[in-house]
Amino acid sequence: MENTSIDFNKVKAAAEGYRKDMTKFLRDLIKLEGESCHEKDKVYRIKEEMEKLGFNETFVDDMGNILGYMGTGKTLVAFDGHIDCVGVGNRENWDFDPFEGKEDEVNIWGRGGSDQLGGVVSSVYGAKIMKDLDMLTDEYKVLVVGSVQEEDCDGLCWQYIINEDKIRPEFVVSTEPTNGNIYRGHRGRMEIRVDVYGVACHGSAPERGDNAIYKMADILQEVRDLNDKLHYDEFLGKGTVTTSEIFFTSPSRCAVADSCAISLDRRLTDGETYLSALKEIEDLPSVKKYNAKVSMYKYEKPSWTGLTYPTDCFFPTWVRPETAPETKAMIESFTAMYGTPKVDKWTFSTNGVSIMGMHGIPVVGFGPGREEEAHAPNEKTWKDDLVKCAAVYAALPSIYVSNNTK
Repeated sequence: MENTSIDFNKVKAAAEGYRKDMTKFLRDLIKLEGESCHEKDKVYRIKEEMEKLGFNETFVDDMGNILGYMGTGKTLVAFDGHIDCVGVGNRENWDFDPFEGKEDEVNIWGRGGSDQLGGVVSSVYGAKIMKDLDMLTDEYKVLVVGSVQEEDCDGLCWQYIINEDKIRPEFVVSTEPTNGNIYRGHRGRMEIRVDVYGVACHGSAPERGDNAIYKMADILQEVRDLNDKLHYDEFLGKGTVTTSEIFFTSPSRCAVADSCAISLDRRLTDGETYLSALKEIEDLPSVKKYNAKVSMYKYEKPSWTGLTYPTDCFFPTWVRPETAPETKAMIESFTAMYGTPKVDKWTFSTNGVSIMGMHGIPVVGFGPGREEEAHAPNEKTWKDDLVKCAAVYAALPSIYVSNNTK
């Protein structure tokens, strides 16, 4: 159904008119750095921009998320973008200062540009366009969230927003990068730890001890082989498992290691659960042989405000139908201005794990940038994407309300 009450050409023109403002805003945010648990400067820069643009209300919650409301209507539509970034990694892999906010006519470079400060910028200005064009009515209001700690623990911020701030939107737009497409789900994930134990002795006579590293070597081969056997889903693809970290203890470099542990990154496709994933590791022959301990990690780092909100490191799979109201409205908004979109899914994980996966609040994804830029050196995003996303966001709530008003 085409929404004829919206002048889509005006929406596109308004978004284009804010190209320079969005570019400056994004460059400012990149320059403020801010990995997980260190986002304070970016929080207050976003708050400043929201207030300058006339948001009805802005506040920073006790976890440190920045929330801004535009409008006062009854249906709440939220836009989420996490504002923390990962580290730089090997600085030699970067061709420029990761926090310079380098730009040319087409691109903006810097850590966090695609993943995913651009989504915050576009949603703030999308709300501004709604206000400029008198699109806000008593039917809806929008909430723009700059969320924290996502890179450390995706979804924790929204667990807090839903459970403690008592905010429950009708649906949420995830502004994570979508490569110009509309996304409607992704695999879940969990963080598993395997510990195996041995007995230390002097390295000159290793037969006197029991080397935990050798035990783990057998387990590692079986984990690698397990990855090829995991469940496949037609839409989300295959579940995966990989070793991401290894640890050991030993009295010295001249001794046999008396413990060894690994971290596993487990991606869960549709039909898999955290219990089934744990059992697959527990049932590995060498895990049984060496009486290894299999457990799930818990996240309990304090946020930049000092608040600790512990959670298990299990992040559920979620999928929404292409016919879901929020997905249809997003497709309609995009199509009216930019042609027919591709509807797909993320490879990585987002805050949707708690919004939809834990709490059942519908999520639809559309955001500036590309997935392959995430966590990579020389990360960049595209100015055209900022403009396009701001325009699509601006039209989305009106279309959704119009389509779903009975």
